[in-house]
Amino acid sequence: MQELNLPPFEYKVTQSGVNSLIWDVLRRKNVVLTPEEWVRQHVVHYLINHLGYPKGLLSLERGHRYNQRQKRIDLCALGPAGQPLLLVECKAPSVPITAAVAQQAAVYNQTIGAPLLLLTNGLQHFCWRVNFEERTNERLSEVPPYPGL
Repeated sequence: MQELNLPPFEYKVTQSGVNSLIWDVLRRKNVVLTPEEWVRQHVVHYLINHLGYPKGLLSLERGHRYNQRQKRIDLCALGPAGQPLLLVECKAPSVPITAAVAQQAAVYNQTIGAPLLLLTNGLQHFCWRVNFEERTNERLSEVPPYPGL
């Protein structure tokens, strides 16, 4: 897998037939190692090991409804009171972070209501603080440590 612009971590990769699998510490099972999953696992370990996000307050591929359609977000970190704190949208390193990707995440966040939004392809990272009352976004230079507000 490609080296990313995120700190390395100790990972376990196994083979199952034609698929490479990586151990997911949140789901506590092996999952198919795709380029997007590689990015997601790096982000999970970065949040836990470098920014102090509690593992028990991270949720992968959490489902939510938007316009009568079931959607899944890549990763959601919850705050101390259990409310959404950080919404993360991961893409494969080959997928550029475009305005369309930002729009997708912003639309998802309309129903989630997280005050922090992170878009990453493992090489580029974009983080915003969202103020829903004032309907503004502030670009941040880095992901805030937990609790992040």
